[in-house]
Amino acid sequence: MHPLTERSQVRDVLKRPLGRDVIDKLLLQLGRSSKWVTNPLVSRMRLDQLEAIARPVVGDGFVSTLLELLNELPDPNPITHGEPTPTWWKQAVFYQVYPRSFADSDDDGMGDVRGIINHLDHIADLGVDCLWLSPIFASPDLDNGYDISDYRAVMPEMGTLDDVDELIRGCHERGMRLILDLVVNHTSDEHEWFREARQDPDGKYGQYYFLRGGDPPPADPPNNWTSFFSGPAWRWLEDAERWALHLFANGQLDLNWDNPEVRDEVADIVQWWLARGIDGFRLDVINYISKREGLPDGNEFVGQLMEFRGVEHYFHGPHLHEYLAELRRNGFTRRDVPPDSVGPGRDAVAVMIGETPGIGIEVGRLLTAEDRGEMDLIFNFDVLEPAGRTRWHDYRYPLSHLKSHLVEYQSRLGSTDWMSLFVENHDNPRMISKVEPDPQYRTAVGKAIAAIQLLSRGTPFIYQGQEIAAVNQDFPDALALRDVESVNRLAEAEVLGRDGLVEVMAGSRDHARTPMRWDNTPNYGFTGGEPWIGFHEDSTGFTVAEQEADPESVLNFYRGLIRMRRRHKALTMGSVRFVEPDRPDWFGWYREYVDPDTGERDRWFIQVNLTRHRVLPPTSAPGPLRLLAPYEVRILQQD
Repeated sequence: MHPLTERSQVRDVLKRPLGRDVIDKLLLQLGRSSKWVTNPLVSRMRLDQLEAIARPVVGDGFVSTLLELLNELPDPNPITHGEPTPTWWKQAVFYQVYPRSFADSDDDGMGDVRGIINHLDHIADLGVDCLWLSPIFASPDLDNGYDISDYRAVMPEMGTLDDVDELIRGCHERGMRLILDLVVNHTSDEHEWFREARQDPDGKYGQYYFLRGGDPPPADPPNNWTSFFSGPAWRWLEDAERWALHLFANGQLDLNWDNPEVRDEVADIVQWWLARGIDGFRLDVINYISKREGLPDGNEFVGQLMEFRGVEHYFHGPHLHEYLAELRRNGFTRRDVPPDSVGPGRDAVAVMIGETPGIGIEVGRLLTAEDRGEMDLIFNFDVLEPAGRTRWHDYRYPLSHLKSHLVEYQSRLGSTDWMSLFVENHDNPRMISKVEPDPQYRTAVGKAIAAIQLLSRGTPFIYQGQEIAAVNQDFPDALALRDVESVNRLAEAEVLGRDGLVEVMAGSRDHARTPMRWDNTPNYGFTGGEPWIGFHEDSTGFTVAEQEADPESVLNFYRGLIRMRRRHKALTMGSVRFVEPDRPDWFGWYREYVDPDTGERDRWFIQVNLTRHRVLPPTSAPGPLRLLAPYEVRILQQD
């Protein structure tokens, strides 16, 4: 495609993958429909004209920043038609474990690998195909293991490499795969690479990071970028007389992926774990690995809009696709198996899943399309917050947003594309609490979310506790928090004179990090010691033991849906067709699969009430026309 210029029109921007995604993000933030930019008046407007009109809001330089981003991206990936390739991970259900909060085997208060081994049957009985662990690597634990000091060692509190080998065997014996969380945008400041870099900033390992000269504080750092964990994204190293870049906590230093030695190191780490039998990785903030050359200042308007300055220079860097394709070839492709090998511990190419904050549907397609050879799946976080909201807002999440996200996403996928289906993880509050704080609807909302997630088209990712309808915690005060992001945000809010506790409690990651509730014994069966983070919920009926005994529980509902998925290909690889896609209070969709050999058809219709009010389905819905109770789910297999 021809390069865009300031004289290009808005409709030209919409034809570019990143242009479409950027405009989608802006409209979502502003709570506006796509008609704002697709109408003839705006779509034919030149970019320089638009900037002149919007300058009081966006300031200078916004269009030039946008053009720089758009002109370095690959052309759009064409939408292809036909049947998708039925890979194992498209038909799988993944289950994420936050190891320190899952099960403690030695009563030191922190969950561990052996605790997971002891509860593998719970995960297998759920019907899970692949287990995903948040980081278990050696770490000083500044950010709960997302600051890694040794990629080939296990955090002592978590166990040993022998424990991990036993866990791998236990998963494979049960027909499950196992993937780990790999954090390679940054390392801990206690990693040997960074220790060497500090000692010799001009030597080999100094080139592994972003170390820049300059004057010490109170002088300004090398640019105006801000950290996701509050404050500047730079740390002054007194001993090295250098500034060091950290997009997250000041002990998490960004790796310089433009250095081929860094990329080789990461590929070797992946190969080392594949040789132990690991089946792949979820790659933490992997779209941040390519930073724009020169690390230029961030645009002020973009910084205000996204709450972080500089993000436009690394959320989709100039070499992102190149580096990911290289990592797939050199790291994720097994060197010791035939190219068609499939099975736990022996897939020819291990599954490659990216956490990709800020990436929209179109760029997501570029990152995951089968013919491009990059990643298999990404997480698109637009699903988590509706228009104009962030995680830190205290609000009710409308399930109509989940519906509209799925409808829009599916409408833009081709046969070489696939999407992940998730509503929770270790970084976000519990979805049931966001949808419906009234406890009388807890079970119904839990089942509604399960049906939407497990019966839609895509790969579901369940976060530990979802299957027992886990909810947000009633933290009594700031002292009960453990998350570095929440603690930093609280301090920053108080400096600015805001009520930080209200703000932080709405979005704290600690809501999802309190331990699993296994039974009604002390500490809910998680530990015999003092838990590393407290329990702040005392409801009854929402432990694993209680729900196993209740045939109508959320846990047994999850088990039933996953069994249905396994028995019926329509619910995994089948097509999807939505009924009345614009209706906000009701969600209905068909799943259908026609066997290519026999012509036999398997067809299902699923409908969900998205509200706490009784709802009448449309007359076009199959089955008896009767009111749905609040958040009710109905599943119909058609002849």
